[in-house]
Amino acid sequence: MAEATIPVDLRNPGQVFACLGLMEAAEILCGPAEGGCVWTGRETRARFRLSVDGPDDPVLAALRFLSRAEVRALAPAGSGLAAKEPGVATLPVEGGVFPCPRPDTPSALPALLVDADGAAIPLGHWADVPASGRDNLKFWAGAGGYSGAALTRDALDLVRLGGNALADAARDPFALSAPQSSSFRFDWRRDYTALDVGFSPNEHGAIRMVGYPLVELLAAIGLQHARPQRLEKLHYRYAVSSARLPTLLARAVLGGQTMGFPARLFSMRLGWPGQEGQARCILDAQEESSP
Repeated sequence: MAEATIPVDLRNPGQVFACLGLMEAAEILCGPAEGGCVWTGRETRARFRLSVDGPDDPVLAALRFLSRAEVRALAPAGSGLAAKEPGVATLPVEGGVFPCPRPDTPSALPALLVDADGAAIPLGHWADVPASGRDNLKFWAGAGGYSGAALTRDALDLVRLGGNALADAARDPFALSAPQSSSFRFDWRRDYTALDVGFSPNEHGAIRMVGYPLVELLAAIGLQHARPQRLEKLHYRYAVSSARLPTLLARAVLGGQTMGFPARLFSMRLGWPGQEGQARCILDAQEESSP
């Protein structure tokens, strides 16, 4: 058995989603995983503890995979749909069950991360439709605009790490930062809302927004089989537990289904960074209650 422990800010929803993403990746790459958070009192600066049955460090294994993975947009065979962004290949899905209803636009195609060894991790929370019963938690704007596969590719390009850099990132993956022009908007440290004082970063080419690509990628993976609880369009709830839980139960806890495990509930509030009804961003997260 191997175990890893990393810092996590419980009031940063993207980091909490990313912890589940590490569990999902570890399940695929290393074998059955268990995880939970460790904190003192009411502190929200905590530690996430992840263990797997196999011998490999699960966090390092996940980051090593991301450092060499490529993204493929998935499309139903014969649909005529294909990723429109240069450099994003489309993989036709023959037969079987497609992971979502046929999208109306190529920007909504789900994606698959693959590496040269044949490992594959699906992601595509943005492709969920209301009939699925799950909120797609899509924060970036434009149904016909930039695709989730392209956002994934851009984030992957920022985490091509190796050697000491990869080992350093594995000790504190949510601290890895890089200039990032676009993202899934899961980490509020990069985002902003307008102050209506005549200033916008988009009008100043010398300003480079710094993002956290590992948080973005791992959060997207974490939302493959789980969602925070949607209360209103701009209001969600999520939970974290100090119990060491298998991935299946950790998914339910993220959505606020604590099931008797020791847990803390957080309220996530969103805002409009631009025009209302388009992109959303995370403003803050506050604890609702704790046992």
